[in-house]
Amino acid sequence: MSEKTKIKKTTLMLFFVTLLMFGFGYAMVPLYDVFCEITGLNGRTVNVVTENEKENIASDRIVRVQFDSNINGDLPWRMKAKQTTMHVQLGKFYEAVYTVENMYNGDVIGQAIPSVMPGEGSLYFKKSECFCFVNQLLEAGETKEMVVRFEVDKDLPENVDLLTLSYTFFRAKPDKS
Repeated sequence: MSEKTKIKKTTLMLFFVTLLMFGFGYAMVPLYDVFCEITGLNGRTVNVVTENEKENIASDRIVRVQFDSNINGDLPWRMKAKQTTMHVQLGKFYEAVYTVENMYNGDVIGQAIPSVMPGEGSLYFKKSECFCFVNQLLEAGETKEMVVRFEVDKDLPENVDLLTLSYTFFRAKPDKS
């Protein structure tokens, strides 16, 4: 095989490898979104719904929902769920309240990242209102009650009888607008 043929073959192979790498990189975002939706990672749960979007007849089934709260070490806040456990009827909306306090002597902006476990159950946990949808500003020493309004879909698999809704607050940068 001549030197020119080897160079052409190598160049063509490198072109196809580059094309394949570009395609894989381009597909990573939608693949990651699907993975997060399936597993419930990064707080990605089923799309937000309102009560009026569909006629929803509540099920007789009751499941337990636990509420967990965490603060990233960089954020000088305290956070606690007012109620650590709630028994909910599938297909009905409920409200959970979290109390958040800024322990710092200055204003701080935080962003809550939700997570629902087990991952299988996260697909059936729907939030219509949540403090996690926007950044939260707490002034120095301020305490705020934050509400999440949710429903557990009546199609929740029978093997899931306990869901844990966990929030972790992280420091957020102020908007530049």
